[in-house]
Amino acid sequence: ELYLKSSNFGAIAGMGFGILIGALTGALTSSWDGIQFGIIVGIVLGLLTGSLTGALTVRVAGRTGGVSTGAYTGMVFGAILGGVLGIFIPDSFRARVATLHILVLDVLTQGRFETAALLSFQISILATMVGAWVGGRNLQPRNLE
Repeated sequence: ELYLKSSNFGAIAGMGFGILIGALTGALTSSWDGIQFGIIVGIVLGLLTGSLTGALTVRVAGRTGGVSTGAYTGMVFGAILGGVLGIFIPDSFRARVATLHILVLDVLTQGRFETAALLSFQISILATMVGAWVGGRNLQPRNLE
């Protein structure tokens, strides 16, 4: 029951944080289309990352881990997931981003490594926030009496 509850909460929190991170990343393009695309990608990756982070946080932290254990679990998991997903971004997408001629995006999407590092960083941020929140919600204080 705790796995399902945490996965559902993680998916909702991940979607919220994913929308925020996606919109801010899309704002680098200085276009409404870029912001919309960032929001859509943020929703999809937020749902995926949030639900998996919620389940993994329960597995690692349980009811005794707390916020720190959840945050570190999300941080490591998000970095690995983002790196794996970043490797599989097609060259055609990176070429399309390069046609925008925005210096920050040109640098961050120049090659597979740079794109994977960007996505790894962003998903790690998202998973850290979700893991901390799920770990904090699941923590049950000890009875010291």
